[in-house]
Amino acid sequence: RVQPTAMTAEIIQACRDVNALSVSVDLIYGLPFQTLQSFRKTLDAVIEMSPDRLSVFNYAHLPHLFAPQKRIKAEDLPKAEEKLAILQMSIEKLTTAGYVYIGMDHFAKPEDELALAQANGSLQRNFQGYTTHAELDLVALGVSSISSVNHSFSQNVKSTEQYYAILDNGKLPIYRGYLLNQDDKIRKIVIQKLACQFALDFKEIEQQFSISFADYFAEELQELNLMQADELLKLDANGIKVSDAGRLLIRNICMVFDFYLKSQTGQRFSKVI
Repeated sequence: RVQPTAMTAEIIQACRDVNALSVSVDLIYGLPFQTLQSFRKTLDAVIEMSPDRLSVFNYAHLPHLFAPQKRIKAEDLPKAEEKLAILQMSIEKLTTAGYVYIGMDHFAKPEDELALAQANGSLQRNFQGYTTHAELDLVALGVSSISSVNHSFSQNVKSTEQYYAILDNGKLPIYRGYLLNQDDKIRKIVIQKLACQFALDFKEIEQQFSISFADYFAEELQELNLMQADELLKLDANGIKVSDAGRLLIRNICMVFDFYLKSQTGQRFSKVI
């Protein structure tokens, strides 16, 4: 779609005119024919608008899941090296402009509640992104949306017709769900700490769940040794500290602790870079 810079600026100003608490802008890199130079121009324009938060997402090319994407030729997409350069340039420009790199594509001004929460250790992350609200139940409304209630996930049906038909019958339009087991809960906290604080204290996890971290995650620690060799993190007997370079690839580090990702025989998720 065509969205002129002036239109975006007008929308942001309209939000400020009604005293919006925070203005957030989403940008997507990795689109067809996009280059480092073209994205730099976009970023300069957005920085001038001075939103409170930015999300810089990697375009997920999944034509087998989303039919409209079949019109996009894979050869027209930027290579992984250029996308990584775009991400690194974005981090450098935004931090120079005064934004804090929250992690996983997110940036915020130092006075924004996300940046303040990361600084005081209260930042959280769920499947909708970063948040300052810890362990709240999320009730989803609408087709295909996902609820998170009391250590369980449930997803609504994907068809609008079926969704309203079930509601008209006096029932919740849920078609599948999952109840977290103890291992899920442990891994959830580990991934949460790494994604939000870029650090993990083994003793904290051991005390919370009555486990030996070294024994429970012996296989994962072996994988992290390889990442330490690449200077993505520092690993010792007490915990994990993610390096500045590792923050760019924090998803990869967190994926080491994802049990279900390892068990998948075929990749259906989008590429990290």
